Amino acid sequence: MRLINSFKQEFLKRIAGDFEEFSLALFRAQGAENAVYAQYLKGIGRTVDSVTKVEEIPFMPIEFFKYHEVKMGQWNAEKYFHSSGTTGMRKSRHLIENLSFYEQNARRIFTAFYGDPSEYTVFALLPSYQEQGHSSLIAMVDYLMKESGSSAGGYYLNNYDQLVQDIVNAMNSSRKVILFGVGYALLDLCEACKEPLDGLTIIETGGMKGRREELTKEEFYSIMKDQLGEICIDSEYGMTELLSQAYSRGGSRYYPADSMRVMVRDINDPFSIVRTGGTGGLNIIDLANIHSCAFIETKDLGRCYADGSFEVLGRIDNSEIRGCNLLVV
Repeated sequence: MRLINSFKQEFLKRIAGDFEEFSLALFRAQGAENAVYAQYLKGIGRTVDSVTKVEEIPFMPIEFFKYHEVKMGQWNAEKYFHSSGTTGMRKSRHLIENLSFYEQNARRIFTAFYGDPSEYTVFALLPSYQEQGHSSLIAMVDYLMKESGSSAGGYYLNNYDQLVQDIVNAMNSSRKVILFGVGYALLDLCEACKEPLDGLTIIETGGMKGRREELTKEEFYSIMKDQLGEICIDSEYGMTELLSQAYSRGGSRYYPADSMRVMVRDINDPFSIVRTGGTGGLNIIDLANIHSCAFIETKDLGRCYADGSFEVLGRIDNSEIRGCNLLVV
């Protein structure tokens, strides 16, 4: 706990001016004190001392969160987040040492992109995330709603007429209005909406979850704009295994929080040095993951750009358990 608290005290100061040095320091700590990550490093023949720059850090396959308690040191979890997954699929489980740290980091990132939550009324159309329980997204939206201080807003399931009316009423106030929504539910809203929602900002947070036919982002956004009027459509990129988020402000590029760096790996050689530009599997440094593992090899295929932004192009097929045989018991 003392080690985790020490890194937390340095977190905001170091990510602003010393991202690489802080990354290396956290890597050395997690490589020594995180039993799962340490065993993975041993399994691939890497040592903490052999890494001298960020590009050389080995990234732990995200699937490990499905099979192990990924923790730096010993502590009792205050909360845990579960991935959504599908029926019969093993879910990732991210143990959270301190929920307040997650909430404050999410608020800080939201403020950097959108301004203070107190300026907003926050609505949410996230039925599948509510159903699953232990969702990191729900935890974030809960906190943003609380921090907004607005008496309006809240969660809606299939009561679309009421949602539209409440959004219209909220937009007649002095506050800005934002709607977090999952893809299939937003399409349901489009079909039910009878009046334009001009001025609304929608942050879409996921696809069709098997409940509707998958659409390209361009098709999806076109439908929403045709049906809902002069709206702004943004997107949030986050996951159970991360404590930080990236946002797109329209278009397909995501811009990561200052606590994140997104890079690409060669999908044919996952142990090669990562690159800051080009196309490949996405590897993410999330320095907010002080308590677990900050260096995650995802299953997303993407493209990274020189300004630090990235696109998500799809999922990497046949990647389940890649390398996990080193640890699965």
